Amino acid sequence: MKFLGFFSNLYPFKSPGNLPNSFQSGPKFVPTPRRTMSTTTMLRSLNIDNINPHVKEAKYAVRGELAVRSEEYRARLAKGSTDLPFDKVISANIGNPQQLDQKPITFFRQVLSLIEYPPLLEKEEVLLNQLGYASDVIERARWLLKTVGSVGAYSASAGVPGIKESVAKFIERRDAFPADPKDIYLSAGASSGVNTLLHVICASPQTGVLVPIPQYPLYTASLSVLDSKCVPYYLDESKNWGTDLEAIKGAHKQAVEEGTDVRAIVIINPGNPTGASLSADDVKAVIDFAAQEKLVVMADEVYQTNVFVGKFHSFKGVLRELQKDDPEKYKNVELASLHSVSKGMVGECGHRGGYFELCGFDPKVQEQIYKFVSISLCAPVVGQCLVELMVNPPKEGEPSYELYKQEYDGIFAGLQTRATALYDAFQDMEGVECGKPQGSMYLFPSITLSEKAAEAAKKEGRTPDEFYAFRLLDATGVCVVAGAGFGQKENTLHFRTTFLAPGTEWVGRITKFHKEFMDEFR
Repeated sequence: MKFLGFFSNLYPFKSPGNLPNSFQSGPKFVPTPRRTMSTTTMLRSLNIDNINPHVKEAKYAVRGELAVRSEEYRARLAKGSTDLPFDKVISANIGNPQQLDQKPITFFRQVLSLIEYPPLLEKEEVLLNQLGYASDVIERARWLLKTVGSVGAYSASAGVPGIKESVAKFIERRDAFPADPKDIYLSAGASSGVNTLLHVICASPQTGVLVPIPQYPLYTASLSVLDSKCVPYYLDESKNWGTDLEAIKGAHKQAVEEGTDVRAIVIINPGNPTGASLSADDVKAVIDFAAQEKLVVMADEVYQTNVFVGKFHSFKGVLRELQKDDPEKYKNVELASLHSVSKGMVGECGHRGGYFELCGFDPKVQEQIYKFVSISLCAPVVGQCLVELMVNPPKEGEPSYELYKQEYDGIFAGLQTRATALYDAFQDMEGVECGKPQGSMYLFPSITLSEKAAEAAKKEGRTPDEFYAFRLLDATGVCVVAGAGFGQKENTLHFRTTFLAPGTEWVGRITKFHKEFMDEFR
């Protein structure tokens, strides 16, 4: 019985013949381990010192210590606690619209209810006459079920073909250039698409990706986990956080001189955390540089419907215009554009739906991208259906159109109103400067704090903006994110706040706290 050697190698059993207890009769025994384990850490395979170091290095500020403390406060309030100086936590740290009372679009949720429980379609008269479902809701649900089958089954790895066709038609309507469904990959939100692309791009520790600073920490965290290099380029705060081509060129040149294989550039448009919306000229300048240096352009466009100033210019649309004018120069530009159901007026973060479209990629590379997404089988199928609803909403003249438009426009107007209220409040706050809201869901004001505040922060082992954000949370229940979590130029301080929370009362909380904080640390 040679396999018993396995057991005896693990333990010198104190029993006749050194056999495990289950192989013999007689009194039970306790095996004695070969090594003495004196700490709880040694009793487990994993401890903080032997896990993947790149996971430990990764930082994701929007769900960091501040967010954890805010959830602790929320739990205390839910249990009836009255010892806090506020009665509600405002999670202004993350773009999570429906957590902050943004209402779902009726058409979307009614369709989802039918595809989740198809027997409801057998009661069409009840749906129409008693539950307020419009006929186009029922038609769309039937079409999706025919296209998808069961939402409880896996789909094709790159997504349901019929839904990819709807996405392609949406892109064509938006940009006035055709899109091919085979270049579209449905994903579990845009974050999953970013993860896929970076896994394929990042081949070694010397691989570098140009990332805007300040940036959404998904990118730096993912690059840390992949043991690749973030090559930061600074946005221009004096120009409403616009893209500075000279800053991009300088960062690229320095990284190449240091031996980094810079392969891609990330653009977030409209911006997160800044809210900046790029002009067509800015987009063109980035594509020009990418064509010159052979860089993959990763265009994070999840806030494309959240534009308050000017209009959204997609990278795909601008690239196709450039290719039409100068096909030779731009024919090999590699572009990956990402979109999501999580933001905009849809706000369905929890359903995890999104897509990315590839332009100009080598077919053999696309095969590897397909293989990578196949490892995760497929994106959530209900999320894929929400993508279809987002890109193909009710049209004018259809039964659900008026309500859809009313809800959509109401959400947009509410966001703009709250953004303006927050901006106006910042204008009256000492030491705070903020550009006018342009888009997305965020403002990213700079703050100037005193030496006394900086010293107090140092004693707590925090940066001054982190110290300010913690004091704000403890005093008001408003959770923001310190600028340090997104990156910022040396000797500058910022914080990011969403303007998703309903009403403007919470804005007054910030104003009152800020005055008291500034007075305390003069």
